[in-house]
Amino acid sequence: MEFNDKFLQEMGLSAMPEQEKQDFLNYVQEELEVRIGERISKGLTEAQLNEFDAITDQAEAAAWLEKNRPDYREIVTRTIEEMKAEIRANHTKLIAGA
Repeated sequence: MEFNDKFLQEMGLSAMPEQEKQDFLNYVQEELEVRIGERISKGLTEAQLNEFDAITDQAEAAAWLEKNRPDYREIVTRTIEEMKAEIRANHTKLIAGA
């Protein structure tokens, strides 16, 4: 998923102050990475986590996840939808720059 002006528009945040847009988009991406990582890592062994951490190729990482955490796509989708719901719930505060 791309976090850009289209995402902000989808979330109803086009009116967000310009100087805050990129910071907010960076925050959303970083927060999602943390949340998804925490959820995917639950149930994996220490050895599996170390093995995954050693992977540097994106295609290899996706193949590894397919094998070791076949529900990872569902986790990603669910986490993104939860984040979108949080953003929508805080829409007014975000537009005001609070």
